[in-house]
Amino acid sequence: MKFKPLSLLLVAALLSGCAVYKKNPRQQPAASGVTKGNPQVLLLGEVHDNKAGHRQRYEELRQRVEAGWRPVIAMEQFDREDQELLNAAQEGCMDAGCVIRVMDRKGWDWQQYYNIIQLALDHKLPLLAVNLSRTNASKVVRDGIASSFDAKTVAAYRLNEPVSADWRKAQEREIQAGHCDMVPAMMLPGMVDAQMARDIWMAKLILDQQPRDVVLIAGNGHVRKDIGVPRWLRTHGPKLTIEAIGYVEGGGGKEQFDDVRAIPAVKRPDPCAKFRK
Repeated sequence: MKFKPLSLLLVAALLSGCAVYKKNPRQQPAASGVTKGNPQVLLLGEVHDNKAGHRQRYEELRQRVEAGWRPVIAMEQFDREDQELLNAAQEGCMDAGCVIRVMDRKGWDWQQYYNIIQLALDHKLPLLAVNLSRTNASKVVRDGIASSFDAKTVAAYRLNEPVSADWRKAQEREIQAGHCDMVPAMMLPGMVDAQMARDIWMAKLILDQQPRDVVLIAGNGHVRKDIGVPRWLRTHGPKLTIEAIGYVEGGGGKEQFDDVRAIPAVKRPDPCAKFRK
């Protein structure tokens, strides 16, 4: 192992210092499949089990980085509570496989994220853990969105006020669609709270990196501009240039993102079978 010593429920089923780089051009020659210029916040989505989409997204990010961009790379795949361990792993590891082993996070196909982590190591780009752990997500389901945040964040994101009805309804539709319309009605409000808490944590941690640019690596649902992280950023954050790119099977849903990359659909077993059981 290439590793230097480190310095230093149904709900469970359903919830499944930084130097400022001078070489950070906002305008770059456009590469194939890459938007010209880099925003302050770039959100790159995914279909978790679509390998072609992972490859296409990595290639887009690689081209931007090799052209000189130096963002923080925020990843849904790591829980925010594990940031200290992730910092130590990035400092002590020479390859992505080492980081993955040190973090020891189950539930993800780490082969699909290996290249992005290696890109971060090669170019000394900080990795940022931005997800909410299942334990804390379950607490949010029980106690509400505000239970995950301190008083300052509750005030900044107005979490003691009701989220607009259209926003909640859209999240409910997405959660039901993602679970084959089999989520009991009584569970929906808590699951929406957990999804929104994840998005708020991602938005908050992204904003904490300013003035550094940030790339978010997350599922398409989190990067949707109508209901996901971009909406929280634009509603409660400072004025930033933000671009949300969905990697969508078939290329639909253009109204949900600032841009869409069409990816081939994956043949998969009936995803609803597990819920029928």
